[in-house]
Amino acid sequence: MSLHVFANFVTPFGTAANNRAETEGNITTLQKLLWQGETHSTVSAEAIRFALRRRLGAAEKTNRVWDEALRSNVWQDHQFKGWASEKGVTFVDDDLLGYMIAEAAKEDGSDDGKGSATVRRAVLEITRAVSLTPWAGDVTFNAASPGATPSAQKKGSNPVPYGTEVHATRYQYGIALTPDRLRDKTRAAKAIDALCNLGTVAGNHGRFLFDFSPDAVVLRVTQDPAPRLLYCFDTTDDGKTVVSPKLLQRLAAEDLDPKELIVGVSDLECKLAADLKARQVPVYGVKKACEEAVKRITAELKIKG
Repeated sequence: MSLHVFANFVTPFGTAANNRAETEGNITTLQKLLWQGETHSTVSAEAIRFALRRRLGAAEKTNRVWDEALRSNVWQDHQFKGWASEKGVTFVDDDLLGYMIAEAAKEDGSDDGKGSATVRRAVLEITRAVSLTPWAGDVTFNAASPGATPSAQKKGSNPVPYGTEVHATRYQYGIALTPDRLRDKTRAAKAIDALCNLGTVAGNHGRFLFDFSPDAVVLRVTQDPAPRLLYCFDTTDDGKTVVSPKLLQRLAAEDLDPKELIVGVSDLECKLAADLKARQVPVYGVKKACEEAVKRITAELKIKG
């Protein structure tokens, strides 16, 4: 039996724009998908991983580091040589998020016409973030002042009009982590701590803040290999508050053991907290919930210090 850590996060309510989608004419669009028959905006798991890697860098050295001056990634070991031996130096981001080097087949036939790939599968898996409420089609009109950037209008004195799709909402996403697959098992706790303290994620969020730190989180530390709690959050009042009927149903069906769950909420008096407390689920503030999860993971893995 292996230890598994699962979690589902939901962000505070905020205004999102330009989640790395394509533009259509002079409109910057949101990424969208159909979710239970309605159009929702979405943020990719890759964008969350990028932000997480930067948070992990505060805990220990990462292999890939974003250089703001160069506007590019800088590698410490781009061939991942540390993984060749059991005692080699490895990095927290490679250990948790995996890596891949794909080599195309050489035309001279020296490799029998076959390419090669060096791959480490991610131990920490992250779902795509999906908006808690459907996107209603909001678009804002904007105008950049002439010469606002070197690439903006270079002639004339008129403002440059453009539109932006926006979505006032919350986002939810989930994770799965199997600490036994890590080279260094202490990194499991560092991952949970980084996710509970995630700030900005993706696109225009880099310029206009959208807080991706959890407003509510449910964590599960278990021997069960299935998460059973992904996308468990919902809302009945357009995102003002968060509820979780799916989680309550799972508890009522005894598919989830309340002793395996840890819930963190920013409002300890909210309905979500009351519903879960009534089912013997421990409820804390978000930071305290993170500390409790780290404590349980460390104890289960028998990590000292």
